[in-house]
Amino acid sequence: MGFIDTIKARAKADKKVIVLPETEDRRTYEATAQILKEGIADVVLVGSEEAIKKGSEGLDISGAKIVDPATSEKTQGYIDKLVELRSKKGMTPEQAKEILLNQYLYYGVMMVKMGDADGMVSGACHSTADTLRPCLQILKTKPGTKLVSAFFLMVVPDCEYGANGTFVFADSGLNQNPNPEELAAIAASSAESFKLLVEEEPVVAMLSHSTKGSAKHADVDKVVEATRIAKEQNPDLKLDGEFQLDAAIVPSVGASKAPGSEVAGKANTLIFPDLDAGNIGYKLVQRLAKAEAYGPVTQGIAKPVNDLSRGCSAEDIVGVVAITAVHWLPIKVCLSGGRKHERISNQLRKFISEISADQLRYRRSSGKRSL
Repeated sequence: MGFIDTIKARAKADKKVIVLPETEDRRTYEATAQILKEGIADVVLVGSEEAIKKGSEGLDISGAKIVDPATSEKTQGYIDKLVELRSKKGMTPEQAKEILLNQYLYYGVMMVKMGDADGMVSGACHSTADTLRPCLQILKTKPGTKLVSAFFLMVVPDCEYGANGTFVFADSGLNQNPNPEELAAIAASSAESFKLLVEEEPVVAMLSHSTKGSAKHADVDKVVEATRIAKEQNPDLKLDGEFQLDAAIVPSVGASKAPGSEVAGKANTLIFPDLDAGNIGYKLVQRLAKAEAYGPVTQGIAKPVNDLSRGCSAEDIVGVVAITAVHWLPIKVCLSGGRKHERISNQLRKFISEISADQLRYRRSSGKRSL
């Protein structure tokens, strides 16, 4: 059984309700038909019955629940809750109603917030910023999470490295240039995600163009410091660095370049120094090694909401829905021994604010931060 088949089987065993708000896109309906046929999750589609019937012509989506914001009896409750959540930002009932009736991503996130859905998948025809903005405004970050980040779950065929060819690549979709503290937080979250989804022990490599001091540069120093912080905060986690990629995953190279490391040559969770490296890396492996790439999967949000690549196929959506359903399941992993607090990185705020005039802002109150 392949990796995604295992994930689907786990999703089927504890079926969740996943909302798909992008009913303007044909791929949503193709994915819905397949999800329902395989019994992976219960699907909620947001939109008018007329539009959904037209968009899904020729497909059997009869098992999906259709929620029309304009007629749903729960819409007023969502409006009231959105006003409550955003009142300090000046949100009025009129504004909340306008948003929820016209921006289905917000409506889907409100369904998750209010417990009417377990998770949401979006991004086939919306940017990452548009997908994450309502999540960060409404769901906020998971308790104990230091950073919201994103990873790709890579499944490489005929590969003896990693966990039988399965890897987590992070951050490959969100944080542009994380500092050492942020890179350490990404490593901890990614290890937890690997454990949850792959059900094997994470072995985390902090990647660089240097292995154990073979090169000198400020970029190397960042990864060295991130490794130190991550080890200090997660003493029970198998984590080491800095490593070049071959030293991280190839046993013979790891033994030669980093003798004595319990991670070198055995890594299955790869932490890239910045978004350029992570994004280029996953696409190289996807295209040249014909790997399956699932993501970007977000980690650190209070409830599971996952982004899609706008170039995704309907089958990709099916896979991410299965991952989202499994990501909902609780897991206990001893990862962080350091001070816990909620934080959304400056890079993430900048990323989103550059696309939207509705900038995200922090409020400090008794040591807590909120959007």
